[in-house]
Amino acid sequence: MLRHCLLGLLLLPVLASAHHSQKHDADAGSRGLRDVTVLIVRHAEKPDQHDGPNSRGLTPRGEQRAEAYANYFDPLRIDGQTLQPQRLIATSDSKNSERPRLTLAPLAARLQLTLEQPFADKQVDKLVDSLRRQNQATVVLIAWHHGELGDLVNAFGGDLKTLVGRDKWPGDVYNWLIVLHFDDRGRLIPSSSHLGCGNICCRATDQSATAPVALSRAPCGCTAAWRSWRCLNSSANSTATTIA
Repeated sequence: MLRHCLLGLLLLPVLASAHHSQKHDADAGSRGLRDVTVLIVRHAEKPDQHDGPNSRGLTPRGEQRAEAYANYFDPLRIDGQTLQPQRLIATSDSKNSERPRLTLAPLAARLQLTLEQPFADKQVDKLVDSLRRQNQATVVLIAWHHGELGDLVNAFGGDLKTLVGRDKWPGDVYNWLIVLHFDDRGRLIPSSSHLGCGNICCRATDQSATAPVALSRAPCGCTAAWRSWRCLNSSANSTATTIA
């Protein structure tokens, strides 16, 4: 009996190792984050918290932004690259908010992609782990709540303060696009990950221009201080650019 018990104990590490190997093999065909670009936005503009039953959705301006994203991200042209989202992920709906889903819904309809909502607001570690294990897309677009965006960026191996110059995402900012590039081993490339260039409302029409020019398709004006020419002409290492 003792001999059988000892034999069983000796087999446990082997069985555990075999189980781990099978689990790894199950994800072996997945790209994970290798050579992947992850795009992160905050949900579009929200109404006043005292707006009653409509407080879970978007304001008219937020709805305009969501509609504009359908054009802006199909495809996204930034830093000399053309990026076509192949996966769309939003925070799961809650009793307080449907905004991340509503922000990407027009784009999902346009691209005919399923809008995935597998994780709640605070489950950013689970989201990143799932992408590392099971992902085939080369471009992933995520819409989330601003209060957890710092943790989301950190979970990917980045640093929010390095990217945006602040410890926390400002409560009144809806127009930033974070661009994270990963190498062929799925590691974040800090030098090419940044607060991305591209303004829905304004974009210079040529390099000789001295100020942004409003696009006819723009859903909003071009008055915010962030919408500067310097921002619109950012390089891959830029850290102060917006979508607005």
